[in-house]
Amino acid sequence: MALFDRNQKQRSSLCSTATVVVFVALCLVGLWMISSPETIPAAAANVSKKPDVVAVKEEDSSLDATNNVKQNSANVVAETAAADEAAAADEDDNPAKPAAGEKAAAAAASSKDQTFDDENGRTEGGALVKPESGGGDEAASDVKEIGSLEQAAIDMKDTTEHSVGDTTKEPGVVQDKSSEEITTAASDARESSDGGGGGGAAKNKQTFDDENGKLDGVNLVKDVENKTMSEEGAKPLPEETTTVSSKNSIVAAAAMSDEKLTDNNGEQAQPVEALPNGQAELLTERAAQNGSFTTQAAESIKEKKKRAEKKKKKKKKVKAASAAAAAEEEGGGGGAASLGWRLCNTSAGADYIPCLDNEAAIKKLKTTAHYEHRERHCPASPPTCLVPSPEGYRDPIRWPRSRDKIWYHNVPHSELAAYKGHQNWVKVSGEYLTFPGGGTQFKHGALHYIELIQSSFPEVAWGRRSRVALDVGCGVASFGGYLFDHDVLTMSLAPKDEHEAQVQFALERGIPAISAVMGTRRLPFPSNVFDAVHCARCRVPWHIEGGMLLLELNRLLRPGGFFVWSATPVYQELPEDVEIWGEMVKLTKAMCWEMVSKTSDTVDQVGLVTFRKPADNACYMKRRQKEPPLCEPSDDPNAAWNITLRACMHWVPTDPSVRGSRWPERWPERMEKTPYWLNSSQVGVYGKPAPEDFVADQEHWRKVVRNSYLTGMGIDWKTVRNVMDMRAVYGGFAAALRDMSVWVMNVVTINSPDTLPVIYERGLFGIYHDWCESFSTYPRSYDLLHADHLFSKLKSRCEVLPVIVEVDRILRPNGKLIVRDDKETVDEIKGVVRSLQWEVRMTVSKNREAMLCARKTTWRPTEVEAR
Repeated sequence: MALFDRNQKQRSSLCSTATVVVFVALCLVGLWMISSPETIPAAAANVSKKPDVVAVKEEDSSLDATNNVKQNSANVVAETAAADEAAAADEDDNPAKPAAGEKAAAAAASSKDQTFDDENGRTEGGALVKPESGGGDEAASDVKEIGSLEQAAIDMKDTTEHSVGDTTKEPGVVQDKSSEEITTAASDARESSDGGGGGGAAKNKQTFDDENGKLDGVNLVKDVENKTMSEEGAKPLPEETTTVSSKNSIVAAAAMSDEKLTDNNGEQAQPVEALPNGQAELLTERAAQNGSFTTQAAESIKEKKKRAEKKKKKKKKVKAASAAAAAEEEGGGGGAASLGWRLCNTSAGADYIPCLDNEAAIKKLKTTAHYEHRERHCPASPPTCLVPSPEGYRDPIRWPRSRDKIWYHNVPHSELAAYKGHQNWVKVSGEYLTFPGGGTQFKHGALHYIELIQSSFPEVAWGRRSRVALDVGCGVASFGGYLFDHDVLTMSLAPKDEHEAQVQFALERGIPAISAVMGTRRLPFPSNVFDAVHCARCRVPWHIEGGMLLLELNRLLRPGGFFVWSATPVYQELPEDVEIWGEMVKLTKAMCWEMVSKTSDTVDQVGLVTFRKPADNACYMKRRQKEPPLCEPSDDPNAAWNITLRACMHWVPTDPSVRGSRWPERWPERMEKTPYWLNSSQVGVYGKPAPEDFVADQEHWRKVVRNSYLTGMGIDWKTVRNVMDMRAVYGGFAAALRDMSVWVMNVVTINSPDTLPVIYERGLFGIYHDWCESFSTYPRSYDLLHADHLFSKLKSRCEVLPVIVEVDRILRPNGKLIVRDDKETVDEIKGVVRSLQWEVRMTVSKNREAMLCARKTTWRPTEVEAR
């Protein structure tokens, strides 16, 4: 019995010991599984994504981009686990090859000092993602594997580490808080030289320094005569044909259209680093708001409503506006389901302007007596076809030689040369169209004519007092082209009429111009902004219908500004001319305009007269004649988007704190001078007091342009002349390019803060526009388009795809597009432009914000859309 009891106790002790050992082993296994992020199954990752468990801390306000990353995190982790198993098996066969976990650790260690700062032109440590994958390239596969492992670690950190109040750091998990990606088009020679083990670790030590325009260790793509060239070799680089991973329907469709496209969407984890001088809010637009500024859309809508109430037709007007908005919204997609590109099939051919060549809408007009057929009539569904290029199209001749001659085949129209050749507008000379610099009123050259205006009334002071001018009925814009010699910026406009392609000639020459007509609507400019307005035989009947068209010029002209008119009524004695002159004298006197000069020219045998708009209201109050009437106080002179003309005059601002009450600083001082009517009680677009906002924006763009755009993107700026800022704020981007041989069309969108008066105040110019519609310019007009947070802000109103098609229309072959926006939007744009066979020069991303630089190629589809 004692023996039995002893054996039983021994067996019981052994069982207890075994139980303890097994329990301890299970605990260790469980602890190992919990602490190791590389072995968490996909199901666990899916649980960690629940929003009621995890509170992710993000600096970016773009919810779409953040949610997109979170939804993909589980799949990335699952792929990472599979990659680890494969790597372990491979390690058994090849011990010399580093394990995946070791690669991730090395990559995480090398990423600690990585930064992105486009103001200072530096992105250190950014991983280079090549656009073309070399078959069997071991180094390239290593980089991709490390990138996927780091991204898995980042996603796990986002979904498990950032819960509220959690400050612990698990071993083996990357603790970085931001991501950065740099992608450039690189040469095949560099791709082959990167082969070999350890390639991934070597790439993480590369630095991008766009102060010197060079990426250390890798060739930076640059322009040489509009051809893509490598720094180390003279051979043109192959055109990029890669695409990004499919994250939305448009990018997916783009990827499906080319089986050779490869994935280069890897990201590197980066530590958060504050941008210098507190400019982070300017770079990312997180603090953007309307501030104290209203929008052009709000101004125009308010004005329309007031007028509708006056006519007691408010319900009818609202119903029509709602129907138009619904039609626009319904037509916004315009073929986004498919990216099967086709050429536009229109009678305008290579000169197609959708909102000016809408034949169906023009045929429905009840009358064309007031040039209604030359005004904008946009299609309900924006076109998604591509405009063909003229046969024989070549890169434009560079400025300033382009002012004198252009390639004939770029604008193959000779009728104007036959019609106006005797007036020295344009002549055909072999393969060129030449421009002697003449016009209807200045056959012997615009320079002589410009000096005539100056000598007849010295207070005009070209380039000092008169900096921004408007040329109505500009012809081929030689007047504006030669005013550049006097440091004057001229907005030239003319309709798309029987003087075919006159505006297209101007743009091809490198001279600012738009297609517009003085018809039934206000021109898309704010009030009181032009220093001078010019008309030389512009064929505008200023004196009829109560002077309605001349009163529109009165709205645009600054108080104290000048109107220069050169036409036959000024100097001829024919009965019709005498009658018109009498009507003009009567009208201008009733408008309180002062005739300050009238002169004749013996060289061109013409005459001109200069009128001055009053700088105060004294004359208005003394008028006995009440025609034309003064506008009602409720009439907003700044409402300019689709607003019907009205024959009335607005009071001159007299409050010293109100815009228009005094003349701006003389040029060039006015460029950097804060407008006197911005005060600290007003909130700027970026949330600071308006004067501080203005200065901060100016300094921000000066740094970005100097350190990144001019030297860090490989753009040959000698080939750039016509530039557009598609979403200008204060004009800081244009001001930063002041010393370059370029001009910038600043576009203020109708749903953005109405800062266009600020742009004019500093001696620049621009226009209101709605990018859900086509722009009033010819195809192939601009060398560079700049879009800062434009596309993401349009998404609530229209699709991105038709806007990119419009970008393709107005951008010249080999022209550049720079986009700054949230990463999701940039990825979407990148997919579309690649499907257009554009070359993506570079992409940079950080904290869900991204920048893209792409070059349009000469590619055009062969299929033509059905009518």
